[in-house]
Amino acid sequence: MSRTTGFAFTAIAAVMLATLVSANEAGEQKMNRQIPLRDFFRNPEQADYLISPDGSRIACQKPYKGRMNVFVRPVAGGEETRVTGETARDIAGYAWKGSNRIIYTKDFGGDENFHIVSVNLKGEDLKDLTPFEKVRAEVIDDLRDHDTDVLVGLNKRDPKVFDVYRLNTITGELKLAAENPGNITSCITDHEGKIRAAITSDGVNTTLLHRENETLPFKPVITTSFREGVSPLFFTFDNKNLYAASNLNRDKNAIVVFDLAAGKEKELIFEHPDVDVSSLSYSRKRKVLTLIEYATWKTERRFLDALAEKRYKSVTEKLPGREISFTSVSKDETLFIVRAYGDRSRGTYYLYDEPGDKLTKLAEVSPWLNENELCEMKPVSYRSRDGLLINGYLTLPKGGSKNLPVIVNPHGGPWARDTWRFNPEVQFLANRGFAVLQVNYRGSTGYGRKFWEASFKQWGKKMQDDVTDGALWLVKEGVADPKRIGIYGGSYGGYATLAGVTFTPDLYAAAVDFVGVSNLFTFMNTIPPYWMPVIDMFHEMVGNPETDKELLASASPALHTDLIKTPLLIAQGANDPRVNKAESDQIVEALRKRGVAVEYIVKDNEGHGFHNEENRFEFYGAMEKFFVKYLQP
Repeated sequence: MSRTTGFAFTAIAAVMLATLVSANEAGEQKMNRQIPLRDFFRNPEQADYLISPDGSRIACQKPYKGRMNVFVRPVAGGEETRVTGETARDIAGYAWKGSNRIIYTKDFGGDENFHIVSVNLKGEDLKDLTPFEKVRAEVIDDLRDHDTDVLVGLNKRDPKVFDVYRLNTITGELKLAAENPGNITSCITDHEGKIRAAITSDGVNTTLLHRENETLPFKPVITTSFREGVSPLFFTFDNKNLYAASNLNRDKNAIVVFDLAAGKEKELIFEHPDVDVSSLSYSRKRKVLTLIEYATWKTERRFLDALAEKRYKSVTEKLPGREISFTSVSKDETLFIVRAYGDRSRGTYYLYDEPGDKLTKLAEVSPWLNENELCEMKPVSYRSRDGLLINGYLTLPKGGSKNLPVIVNPHGGPWARDTWRFNPEVQFLANRGFAVLQVNYRGSTGYGRKFWEASFKQWGKKMQDDVTDGALWLVKEGVADPKRIGIYGGSYGGYATLAGVTFTPDLYAAAVDFVGVSNLFTFMNTIPPYWMPVIDMFHEMVGNPETDKELLASASPALHTDLIKTPLLIAQGANDPRVNKAESDQIVEALRKRGVAVEYIVKDNEGHGFHNEENRFEFYGAMEKFFVKYLQP
């Protein structure tokens, strides 16, 4: 949403809300059918399509024994082959390696210690390429132009930092490419797959390093506070400088060319006055920049290349009324995978043959959902009590517009943001008769540095006020029944849920906390070891347990359970590496001792969120019964 229109935008938002309300009243006088819960949360029928580099085959993920696995078939049609056979958990992600092999990542019970696995297209010769206990593997560069090798980061030498290895995906051979001296947080490869730049951190200051070739030592280019800086995207096509997202001497991130020799911005490519811009695409084959994307209330685009713009226009004309994205491309850039989607549709995948200008439907992600039965997600905005413009989204149930039960749904992160898209949780709750408010509270990314910094050391304070003010705004507008407001969130959103019922105990009639932080002291003591290089930055953003004891104590719901009277449902994964199970245990124990109603779901085979289908069904079934009981939609 635009942030330059100031107070005038609040009036516009009120008109938008009134239009939304009247449209609901006029066009949706009766409720749609109640869609089965499983239709919202079951695994997709087919998803995550990728085309092979040579353009001969298409891969996708489909369910096998209740888990998402990789299947491959020829582009020209023919027999489909199941390539992977994971049955404990869905695979976390996959990619082509050459045109004859698939690599994928998996963890174990949600521990996020990902392994990289390789398998041929017949589902044979399967190898766990990183079979190390309590070690996390991260792909640094998939080396698309190399048929066998990838660059990976592993924290097997030191759990706090990642060394870079060259990994042969067929033989499993692992060679050290660069040892981390202890302060490197990321590496950047050039267009030949050489490690030519790196980012270091001393906890609060960030330094960009560069070297002319891999035989030379790195040299510092520029050092900045973590509050501002240059985020490398990729090297220029001559491998001399960097395309980057930079907020140096500006509030919003902009796309620039950064001169590595001079240590400063060389050229401004694009900036937006209201939002950060950090996405830049290019053609590997033609070596040209193609597209910049950024999010206001929806995704917007600035084309830098006539051919890319023509391609986008041709596909959008064939799919009117849809948002589209190009998700995969063959090496010769003639065949593309396109996903068309909306706020009421998980989307449909297509194969686009550019030379023939031909679009072929591959599959719908969730064909059992009828978008005409689902609810529109509309942008809204309001002013916080201290004057900040807060943007968000409101989804109204069909047939309802006034005096509704409302679920306030703060996002996780907290340094992330909600975007306009299909959200199964929101659609499920709206189908059950609830209005859903999603809030991009201060600290949400995409709105510039000042808005982000306004969240520092404000957990449970002004960040929480932004969420509270959203609920009160809906009451003022007549949308919310003040006696039937609930709150639900996961991760930081779970913390905001607990903070809401702790510090505004009369506002919410019911609350659901999913893997949320409850005690800022114990949370800081149990974060993953690979977060430690930036722990000082975290202390500046949240608070230091040694020097900010009073602040953290005042913002920790687990230390103020005597204030909580709202019925609670809490869900937790036993193997969560980010928000330890003790975060949920301690608040449940304290509340039960006081006789406060609290339901508690723990899954021993989950981590930070529930990924297994049967666990999702159980959690959302419990959530539905809980909110229906206390909010009576």
